[in-house]
Amino acid sequence: MSSIKEFFGLTPDDNVNSNLESGNANTGETRKIPIIQEQVQINKEVVESGSVRISKSVHEVEEMYNIPISYEEHEVKRVTLNQYVDTAPPAIRYEGDTMIIPILREEVVVQKRIVLVEEVHVTKRQVEKTVQQPVTLLKEELNVERRTNSTNNNLGNANNLSNLENNRSNSVV
Repeated sequence: MSSIKEFFGLTPDDNVNSNLESGNANTGETRKIPIIQEQVQINKEVVESGSVRISKSVHEVEEMYNIPISYEEHEVKRVTLNQYVDTAPPAIRYEGDTMIIPILREEVVVQKRIVLVEEVHVTKRQVEKTVQQPVTLLKEELNVERRTNSTNNNLGNANNLSNLENNRSNSVV
């Protein structure tokens, strides 16, 4: 009680209760005693309760795919004619999808004549076939792991169960 008396400027002999009611008996003065009230000031701090580690892994997966490809094939067929002709036929002619190239030869005779020896018939056709081709694909997998600090154990078991559920739901494949 002496520390409060010192705070208000009272001597150790002063009676606090009598001063409150009747003032100071020695001097006849009335003293005012301040009334102290404590107040609470509440502040919030952001505290790290844990951390999350996210990792991504890439896997190679080999799968077989049927891939249609198209290309052209040329069929070359030789047709032997051995015919004598008076004038050279046109260099190249077409019959549908077939290109015909005449092959000529000169023969020395008393007379010079042109002999159509053979024709080369080249037919173009569209071919489509399916081949199996291995293709290497990349597949990503995402893992999320929550880490909690050991200094913040005041969150309780309910929060640990919640973290466990979050770990399960945050794992992405």
